Amino acid sequence: MRSKPLDRLFSVFALALVAIYLFPVFWILISSFKSDGEIFRYPPTFLPTQWTFASYYAGLEGYSLAKAFTNSLLISLPSCLLSVVLGVLAGFGLGRYHPRGEQGFLLVFLVTQMLPVSLVLTPLFILFKDIGLLNTFGAPILATATISVPFIVLTLRPYFQQLPQELEEAAFLDGLGRWRTFVRIFLPLSAPGIVVAITFSFLFAWNDLIFSLTFLSKQETRPLTAGIYNFITQYGISWNKVMAFGSVIVLPVLFLFTLLQRQIVAGLTSGALKE
Repeated sequence: MRSKPLDRLFSVFALALVAIYLFPVFWILISSFKSDGEIFRYPPTFLPTQWTFASYYAGLEGYSLAKAFTNSLLISLPSCLLSVVLGVLAGFGLGRYHPRGEQGFLLVFLVTQMLPVSLVLTPLFILFKDIGLLNTFGAPILATATISVPFIVLTLRPYFQQLPQELEEAAFLDGLGRWRTFVRIFLPLSAPGIVVAITFSFLFAWNDLIFSLTFLSKQETRPLTAGIYNFITQYGISWNKVMAFGSVIVLPVLFLFTLLQRQIVAGLTSGALKE
């Protein structure tokens, strides 16, 4: 049994780690309320001497910030939905029914997780060009889903694999078909893992930059991550506007993790133990 001084030491150490990891987020948020001159002042100021919302007003001019935020949602939400539906069904099939070639499927999913994104850009660009998806939201939606689906399958397979066979047999005896058994029995029992799948598939699409820059050449269709480049020109970088865009990108992520932190931790630890 650990002593109280040791518990306090671990608590202080944990708080120090949290402060170190969150300091960049704090600095992005605070810098968005500073003028460009104050951002480069030495010694630096941890709080603005004069708070200004000019960077946010500039971002809203012509609805560029609002438009980019909307584009991010229009890409992230459908990509998340598509990834979760396909990933849950594939994870259920591999976890419960063990089809022929199961190990081969798992190996393919693992390999796709290890491939660098730059390796698949050219084939995807040619494919999307041939089917007419370039400069449409469909291209980054499908591209980011290719990253999310393998992660979801590998995450959810242990949940479905470890659920007792007797549950399925009892459901069949009660008159539930295979589909209703899946929806009413297996999905609720795998809820922590599904929350993890939803969260990370959304983040994969929300944080995407390279797919959006490659497949969306029209500025009005690009999401927030690509919108930052509006303020990086040959004449310099408007850092307070970049920080404003960064704040808008980071805050939804922080809100999502804060809201679902218990479910995410439970989902990750349960999946690890069951595997």
